[in-house]
Amino acid sequence: MEIPLKSLPGGRAAASGNMVTQSDLDLRETALKEDLKFYFMNPCEKYRARRQIPWKLALQILKILMVTTQLVFFGLSNQLVVSFKEENIVAFKHIFLKDYSGTDEDDYSCSIYTQQDAYDSIFYVINQYRHLKNISLGTLGYEHEESGLKICKQQYKRGTMLPSNDTLNIDVSTETECILLKPKELIGKKAELKLNSSFFNLEFYRLIQVEISFKLQGIALQTIHARELPDCYAFQNTITFNNRAHSGKIKIYFDSDTDIQECKDWHIFNSVLQKNTQYILVFDGFVILSCLASLILCTRSIVLAWRLQKRFVNFFLEKYKRCVCYSDRLEFLNGWYVLVIISDVMTIIGSILKMEIKAKNLASYDVCSILLGTSTLLVWVGVIRYLGYFQTYNFEDLNTVAECLFSLVNGDDMFATFAQIQQKSSLVWMFSRLYLYSFISLFIYMILSLFIALITDSYDTIKKYQQSGFPVTDLHEFLKDHSSAGYRKERTSFPFICCCRRQQSDDNLILIN
Repeated sequence: MEIPLKSLPGGRAAASGNMVTQSDLDLRETALKEDLKFYFMNPCEKYRARRQIPWKLALQILKILMVTTQLVFFGLSNQLVVSFKEENIVAFKHIFLKDYSGTDEDDYSCSIYTQQDAYDSIFYVINQYRHLKNISLGTLGYEHEESGLKICKQQYKRGTMLPSNDTLNIDVSTETECILLKPKELIGKKAELKLNSSFFNLEFYRLIQVEISFKLQGIALQTIHARELPDCYAFQNTITFNNRAHSGKIKIYFDSDTDIQECKDWHIFNSVLQKNTQYILVFDGFVILSCLASLILCTRSIVLAWRLQKRFVNFFLEKYKRCVCYSDRLEFLNGWYVLVIISDVMTIIGSILKMEIKAKNLASYDVCSILLGTSTLLVWVGVIRYLGYFQTYNFEDLNTVAECLFSLVNGDDMFATFAQIQQKSSLVWMFSRLYLYSFISLFIYMILSLFIALITDSYDTIKKYQQSGFPVTDLHEFLKDHSSAGYRKERTSFPFICCCRRQQSDDNLILIN
């Protein structure tokens, strides 16, 4: 016998409440599936579904052009800096090294073999330094009048040596004695007294080395031809006469550390330089604005994805009474957005430094180069994700790709790369070492290991999946039976190149970013 609902106290109300709850749950499920489906679409599919213009894609393309152009301009400007340093070092060797041939003998510049050559070479440096303003072709000068030529000799404390009798009596502890020759002291009678002092009486059998150091100032005027403001340079030069081996050959080393400084007082009467600087600063400002917009959009996307993940987790727990696995939660974290955010932050910081360098308020070329170069690399890497949205895209021919991969695996030119990087700037040296070691570890050792692991494991895995089917995660199972017919609209032409026509069968595919 059927009992009507109205005969049960509160029965109709309870059934009605359950129906409302179930209906609300179904509506929430449908809405959640719609949002999930839309979230995992690529920009072209989102446009076809809701006519949503892919602003992030358009902004990334614009940002690539601007950031690459900015890096090219900065590289051309930095090239002038590098060439000015290198040309001055070559000029210093020709000016201060006696009988320098123009080519370094090995890791040292030149060598001498007699005592007279040693005295001549030392006094040659002093004489050239004294007449520098009348000799040099460049815009060089002394640091200041109180600075000068510092000469230090390091030798064993005492000892006697008679090779004919095979007799050696020497104290291996060393002593260092120095003398400072100021520019004003190298003129007149004071210079003769200084140069004839007992300091220059060298006992070669206990002499270890003689080190001559001096600092010079220079101004790079060649930047004016490139319509840039000039930089001021400080060259710390060191000439070392190395006699540690006591082999009858003294090796002469020349080392120069360059420091770029802000010019204290400069006046350039040319409006073209000022306008060119202003144009570049305005362009750098637009780069910063585009990176800020990209940063805001990508951060917003990550926040929205986190909220959508939270909705999915709560709904899954409410309906199915179990938690979502960690791998499904990670699918909501778009690593490409994180990469773009890191790139944007580095570009903004590097652009600010570049603007300060351009305005001659800073001279941090190395830091700016690392930031702009790394950020540009990340920007181009970030574009790789958009290649999957096209039906076809190019690679090189098979022969070129095979040669490139073979060279990478075998580490060709790695030694030459390490050898060419000199330890001048500690920051650049550390960054280059970190980059090269990471490159070798990732693209040589790890790739070889992965090849071995893939060959031994892939056959069994593919055979198993072909027999039993690929595993389905909770997220995919949740979206499997949901139809995306509501998004199918009549396709119209769209000016963006990414939204070209696709196969109709591709519209049901979900691209997991």
